[in-house]
Amino acid sequence: MKRGALLIPLSLIIAIVVSALAVVRTKHENRGLVTELEGLRSDRERLDMEWAQLQLEEATLANNNRVERIARNQLGMTEPNDYVIVEDKP
Repeated sequence: MKRGALLIPLSLIIAIVVSALAVVRTKHENRGLVTELEGLRSDRERLDMEWAQLQLEEATLANNNRVERIARNQLGMTEPNDYVIVEDKP
């Protein structure tokens, strides 16, 4: 057999092995990225739920009736009897 006749099949076998290793590596990386994506989606859902709860809490704490009750009871504030407008003079 000639040397050139062995070179072509050998180079094809090497190319097939390299290609197979590349496929395995790519699939492994893909699985890792899918796992990471699922974790990030889970984190996003948790953060969205926390954000909704915080918005509800903020709305509750900023309720006008609540603020007025705290101002009257805890801080002793009252509405003024007379309204006086003071203009700013330059």
